[in-house]
Amino acid sequence: MTERAAASARRVIPDKVGILIGILTIVAVLGLPFVVLRPNRIAAGTGLSVFAALPAMQGAALAALWIVGALWAMKASRPAWRLAAGCAWLATLAYALGAAATHVVAADDMLARVSPDAGVWLLLFAWAVLVADALARLAFGPWRRLAALVVAIAAISVPLASGWWDGLSVMREYAVRSDDFWREAIRHVSLAGGSVAAALVAGVPLGIACARIAAVRTVAMPVLNVVQTIPSIAMYGLMMAPLGLLAAHVPLAAALGIRGIGVAPAVLALFLYSLLPIASSVVVGLGQVPPHVTEAARAMGMTRAQRLLHVDLVLALPVILSGVRIVLVQNIGLTAVAALIGGGGFGTFIFQGIGQSAADLVLLGAIPTIALALVAAVIFEAATTLAKGRTG
Repeated sequence: MTERAAASARRVIPDKVGILIGILTIVAVLGLPFVVLRPNRIAAGTGLSVFAALPAMQGAALAALWIVGALWAMKASRPAWRLAAGCAWLATLAYALGAAATHVVAADDMLARVSPDAGVWLLLFAWAVLVADALARLAFGPWRRLAALVVAIAAISVPLASGWWDGLSVMREYAVRSDDFWREAIRHVSLAGGSVAAALVAGVPLGIACARIAAVRTVAMPVLNVVQTIPSIAMYGLMMAPLGLLAAHVPLAAALGIRGIGVAPAVLALFLYSLLPIASSVVVGLGQVPPHVTEAARAMGMTRAQRLLHVDLVLALPVILSGVRIVLVQNIGLTAVAALIGGGGFGTFIFQGIGQSAADLVLLGAIPTIALALVAAVIFEAATTLAKGRTG
């Protein structure tokens, strides 16, 4: 086979992930509504294709661009090109959303609402998979991953800050509740982060005890496993009665804000959920410390406490950080349910939207919750990789 024939054969090698992305893109563009237009925030809407949602030339040009891109994605290519293409297509999608909201709603119509429909969500999923697959193949180091996260946040901030998406229904919901949104955002981060911090204070010593004392592990781990199996709504409910009694009979508890509803039961439930992953990660991490390293530290004259602090926990740090990442992502999601008992957070908007049959109000709570979990996962994954590099 000549070099030209070999190069031609390489150019037509199909990409399995790309085939899936291409099929999803074509289905989204040609077979699914792009946006839904509602006469008001709770009424049933009418789905509009990309051709109807945008001016004729824009809709046709973007549809053609996306279909050509779908066909291109089906064949193997360099990961850097796929990353650039995925980012470019996501940028065109961001433009199309803002343009559609402006095009289908009259400027003086304050009641009509435009929301992304199935086509947008499928395109977003397909191209996010393309970007994630390209990043995985490029195998970015931790600092490049953090840089990519910063670039992604900056890119999303552009249409948000410029007002390009202001015509979308979810942004109209935000405009009405902007003060409440940021107050609940602080509450959400405080609940998720505070519960993880408290669990670290208690879980790390508990994990050390479980790793060192078999009797403690035999008792503690099954109990924590049972706690982990309790559904979140049931756990919040279980916390309400004892904390309510505590507030009724202990004036100091009531003065500190401990009540049967509100922040206290939410923090306690999240704290209990966090104990098992953190304690387990400590046990696993300490169990992976090579025995010869411990023996060398002992030979150097280190005390048991010094070996634990300066050798064992340092070498176990990557595993512990991995456990913290899992717990933090878990608690960010579980915090949304805390709104049911007055805990606040983004779940406030989710349950308000469900009660009012306002899907875009649900999105106002769901989208930042997902985004916050993704950011936390990337940051702690990078921290875990850095810790592995330092201890490797």
